[in-house]
Amino acid sequence: MPLSLFDPLIQEWFAGVGEPTEPQELGWPEIRSGRDVVISAPTGSGKTLAAFLSCLDDLVRRARTDDFPDETSVPYISPLKALSNDIQKNLDRPVAEIRELADRNGVELRPIRTALRTGDTKAYERQRMTKKPPHILVTTPESLFILLTAEKSREMLKSVRTVIIDEIHTVADDKRGSHLAVSLARLERLVVSEGSGQRPQRIGLSATVNPLEEVAQFLSSEFVNGRGRLVSVGHRRKMELAVEVPNDKLSAVAATETWAEIYDRVAELIKAHRTTLVFVNTRRLSERIAHQLQERLKEG
Repeated sequence: MPLSLFDPLIQEWFAGVGEPTEPQELGWPEIRSGRDVVISAPTGSGKTLAAFLSCLDDLVRRARTDDFPDETSVPYISPLKALSNDIQKNLDRPVAEIRELADRNGVELRPIRTALRTGDTKAYERQRMTKKPPHILVTTPESLFILLTAEKSREMLKSVRTVIIDEIHTVADDKRGSHLAVSLARLERLVVSEGSGQRPQRIGLSATVNPLEEVAQFLSSEFVNGRGRLVSVGHRRKMELAVEVPNDKLSAVAATETWAEIYDRVAELIKAHRTTLVFVNTRRLSERIAHQLQERLKEG
């Protein structure tokens, strides 16, 4: 789906991000179709933005009008609480930058709010959330369960349009995943019976998952009846493999000269690359190698 189909503010903001990645190009039209979608792509490939941008586009279009109530449209569920904090921070930046673009272009845009709800969220923040719901709520499976139980927060979730589940592979095969599946079913029933009447769209994200089809069926029954859409890209990376051995004859115990040759070669590889991982058998050996490499590479 070309970027030209997004709101002009979204287009202008994304121009500063760069070119769309493959998960974004393939994911946007599937998400726009309204079907449930699973996007499986390597870390750093832009799959989170692939899921968020269509939701942001919908919010921006509605924020241009007077019909933009204080209601939660998108819960973003992360099984990892630490990751939830990062997601909220990374989400706040594009929302703020789009706000700045609107002001600069003279576009009247009502505020789009985000919030984080985990077990660490302060009581006053939870109360403020129910009084003035965020449009995008970043939370965890356990906190979603609690939100669906309390009367005021249930009221907040009746307006949900899209649910995004990140790192879905981490919960697909355990009790935590079963617990989340029940919460998603309760959320769907709440929205259909007391809210808009239309079931929320589900979007699942995963860096590595296999078999993808089974995880997709865990996310939604749409993948059982063939309506769901899978986007899987970029898992086969190009690799350059080599086996290197010292020039000296190998024996049961490495000689001092052999170790010196190994240290020198590893130092060369470190200088030639941006990131290097060195695996060893013991902590003692790691400390010794770290010392020898620091002698060769110097501080920094």
